[in-house]
Amino acid sequence: MRAVTATTNAKISHRGQTSLPADLRHRWGLEDGGEIGFIDLGDSALIVPGGTGPARTELRRVLGDRYDNGLSTISDPELTDQPS
Repeated sequence: MRAVTATTNAKISHRGQTSLPADLRHRWGLEDGGEIGFIDLGDSALIVPGGTGPARTELRRVLGDRYDNGLSTISDPELTDQPS
């Protein structure tokens, strides 16, 4: 398997559309389409394969109470955990 670069840039069209780089589509098994999630971090965003629901589930599994405790420290209501 070809190594995936750790960072990449993409352009956004005037309609707000962008393309997921082919290396990531192949690595994440999204060649025929699928879901990705965007997690707003305020000044940046994370893109996660499979959507935000599975990402939250995994974070809660790994972090336990620390996940909810961390969420409680966020003062911006637009950045707090939202239902899947």
